[in-house]
Amino acid sequence: MTGSPGAGRFRAGEAVLSGAGAFDPGRRGVRALAAVAVVVVLVAALLAWRARPRVDPVAPPGIDPVAAGAPFAGDGTAAAGAAPSASGPAQVVVAVGGKVRKPGLVQLPAGARVADALRAAGGADPGVDVAPLNLARKIADGELIMVGVTPPPGAVPAGPAGAAGPGSPAGGPINLNTATLADLDGLPGVGPVLAQRILEARDAQGGFRAVTDLRKVEGIGTARFEQLKDLVTV
Repeated sequence: MTGSPGAGRFRAGEAVLSGAGAFDPGRRGVRALAAVAVVVVLVAALLAWRARPRVDPVAPPGIDPVAAGAPFAGDGTAAAGAAPSASGPAQVVVAVGGKVRKPGLVQLPAGARVADALRAAGGADPGVDVAPLNLARKIADGELIMVGVTPPPGAVPAGPAGAAGPGSPAGGPINLNTATLADLDGLPGVGPVLAQRILEARDAQGGFRAVTDLRKVEGIGTARFEQLKDLVTV
């Protein structure tokens, strides 16, 4: 019995499809396809890496070290013509003597006070009254600080070594009738308040006639007078 023409065509198409689906490139073909795929992936990755956004580093602007240390005005601009301030010595050396635990030379930072020098010398001996000392006074390089005793005549315990004020000769006692406020303030146990009282007493009585006139000044008792009497003259 002869089949229909449609059935023959169906079988032919099935054979063609069956042959196409059975295509086998073999091991070499599979390896070649895999190599091509790897190359394509590498090329795509390289292109993507090159196309990434870049950030170029920017060098900071140069800073003039001289301008950087110059003071600035209120509006943020450098003050014109400003010059760096001259700095004093970083440290000072003073001699601490008298009734202290460790008398001798002590080295302290610039701007230190009498209290710092006393502390560096181990403090005063037990029972010693340090009230006559102006513990808040700034010390100067080369000065002598005597604790609990009266310095010998000619010593200048409260000022730089060899320095003499307008009211006293070099290395000598201070003249009460010509001394300035700064001269008197430099005496041991005499601060600016007591120095001003001495000047007012001098003006009130028309000058000191004797060193003992200091006893008339408020704030100078027996102990403080004994400490000052050899350091001043009239």
